[in-house]
Amino acid sequence: MRTVRRDQHRGSCQWCGKELPPHGRGRPRKFCSASCKQRAYEQRNNVSGTSIPADAVILSPQRANALRDGLFELRCSAEDVATASKEGAASEELTQLCAELVVLARELEELR
Repeated sequence: MRTVRRDQHRGSCQWCGKELPPHGRGRPRKFCSASCKQRAYEQRNNVSGTSIPADAVILSPQRANALRDGLFELRCSAEDVATASKEGAASEELTQLCAELVVLARELEELR
């Protein structure tokens, strides 16, 4: 069984998902900033007493539409890579298409 020293353990913010810096003594941090901690508190407070799970992600209709559009764009970009690969595209073209795919995926990772 492998043990991880406390100062080597890295987590991610429970609100935004950003990687947390290694911590020293005491309890590991859960949030990267006071702002994320506050947003998480507000979310828990808003859903308490309802049937909505505390870890649910609530999106405005505008944000949901933007996310849907972003996922469509990501799928189209992946299809472009697959088509270019099937048609024997040059490695430079595939590299460019893959770079665009990575950029789109990173933008979509920021769900909250």
